[in-house]
Amino acid sequence: MKLIAAIATGILMTASAADAQTPAATEQVGRPALNGQPLPFSDAIRVGDVLYLSGQIGIGPDGKLPAGIEAQTRQALNNIGAILTREGVGYGNIFHCTAMLADMKLWPAFNKTYLEIFNEPPLPTRSAFGANGLALGALVEIECQAYAGKR
Repeated sequence: MKLIAAIATGILMTASAADAQTPAATEQVGRPALNGQPLPFSDAIRVGDVLYLSGQIGIGPDGKLPAGIEAQTRQALNNIGAILTREGVGYGNIFHCTAMLADMKLWPAFNKTYLEIFNEPPLPTRSAFGANGLALGALVEIECQAYAGKR
């Protein structure tokens, strides 16, 4: 009886593995650079219909962080928008964001600026947490996932 149970379990496990879908091919979307040096990650990775964006800080085209949480949030969202545009989608395709704040006391001001972009239902789902230090001394970092559609 134990042998039959073991064989049946093996058959079920093999069938389940065969039925599992192979993960969709991944595609790198851009590679950021800082001061002309490539950074060790992608701007985004596309997996099937979903675009997974790396966290964006509010660094501007001049390579500097603007002063204040509002300006950094706005620039981080602009950086996200640029990646989305390159992929032919927009902010309305974002379904989840994660916000990391250098200080949770900045949360109300962050939300005010965030709502300049995400101001119509359905709003993306979101997580936010305080971080002990962000890259380059940033006050905020935002990462998102967006529906990118079929290719």
